[in-house]
Amino acid sequence: MVDKPSIVILGAGPAGLGAAKQLAQRKKALVTVLEQNDYVGGNAASFEIAGVHVDFGSHRLHPACDPDILQDIRTMLGEQLLKRPRHGRILLSNRWIHFPLKPLDLISKLPPDFTLGVVKDMVKKGISDGSGSEVETFASVMERGLGKTICQDFYFPYARKIWGLEPDELSVTQAYRRVSNNSISKMTKKVLSAVPGFKPEGSGVFYYPRKGYGQISQAYSQSAQEAGAEMMLGSRVNSVEMNSVDGSHIVSYERDGLTQSVKADYIWSTIPITALIRIMSPKPPEELIKAAQSIDYRAMILIYLVLEQDRFSEYDAHYFPEIEIPISRLSEPKNYSNSAEPKEFTVLCAELPCATDDPEWEMTDSQLCELVSDALRKSGIPIQSPIRETVVKRLRYAYPMYRQGYEMHFDQLDEWTSQIDGLLTFGRQGLFAHDNTHHALFMAYSAVSCLDQQGRFDKQRWQEFRRVFETHVVED
Repeated sequence: MVDKPSIVILGAGPAGLGAAKQLAQRKKALVTVLEQNDYVGGNAASFEIAGVHVDFGSHRLHPACDPDILQDIRTMLGEQLLKRPRHGRILLSNRWIHFPLKPLDLISKLPPDFTLGVVKDMVKKGISDGSGSEVETFASVMERGLGKTICQDFYFPYARKIWGLEPDELSVTQAYRRVSNNSISKMTKKVLSAVPGFKPEGSGVFYYPRKGYGQISQAYSQSAQEAGAEMMLGSRVNSVEMNSVDGSHIVSYERDGLTQSVKADYIWSTIPITALIRIMSPKPPEELIKAAQSIDYRAMILIYLVLEQDRFSEYDAHYFPEIEIPISRLSEPKNYSNSAEPKEFTVLCAELPCATDDPEWEMTDSQLCELVSDALRKSGIPIQSPIRETVVKRLRYAYPMYRQGYEMHFDQLDEWTSQIDGLLTFGRQGLFAHDNTHHALFMAYSAVSCLDQQGRFDKQRWQEFRRVFETHVVED
């Protein structure tokens, strides 16, 4: 191996960009990043509609971000990184409740029968021994931790909407990795964090760039390139050949209508692990192909409505757990960045979880516009100004689907790829992890720390980091 190894990174999302920047700045490798889109950031990118910076859904940089990584982002963005208060709300039993939850709202705005049900569940929980012989699922863990009322009225309908599955069809991993408040004690602690005197540092706030969340990805990309990394946008990977005749690894890709290839000492992949399996050469064993076909991702349609008004509401995000409202969340980007411009327009972003074979996936822009408008009317917050434009984005790989038993299939893929010298899979898509951006960046920085200045990758240290990754819990 040469003194400075060559590394090809597949994908320019936060994980890929974070690794590229760190590798190049620390002069650990010659870095080439291949990205099929003509922009960086993946689902964490931003773009403009009617002069408003918008994201691919609702994104925040959480204070739970590793301090060193947060400082890195602050250094790159400077005054462009804003510290903003959380100010959302959630529709429960046809009543709007502040989100994150506040004690006064819970006392004064929730229906009495809901509150009484929660109290009864807590009493039952206190006298129950918690035993049971059933197979653990998302449903069993959530109901044991929170009680039937909260689950039946909130978490279970939301789960059906987000994942398109019944709660007992979801893996227990979903409860531990995706829901931070999966017990009464955790939820109580979260609610109390809004009370002065109980409020921990970082509670109720988030970080957000002035020009959209994608500004973080752009900063990483710029820093990586300034340090010598090569960013190859518009490059669709066709195949990944590991350990070719001369011992190198070869990535074949298409760019500008031409098929090209690049050799490397290492391949670091952040693309969906199921997609990686399909393009590996030689072809993986048949059981690996079947395992890849047995896990999948939830899709998402993002519907952006340009309204001829300065603001739609004071809230950054509205959450809709009830199944009767098809969208799961509505965000207003101008309220994330506190932007005053343009004064004549604002943009709403509605998130519609679905499968790619659902009828909604094939709906026209005007049909989706009407779907969102109808949902907001039913929610009591109708659009009252003219809709100037509708823009639709479709994400095939929005979230990993944690079906009951998915772990067996993912473990097969993970074990096989982990045994290939020179290949590393990481990031949200690479490790099939429903994580936040700060988690993906932590994976990237961790991977770089495993590569020493002589170009040797410490696999044992990486496995230690993998155990840390398993403790990550999504911040809502």
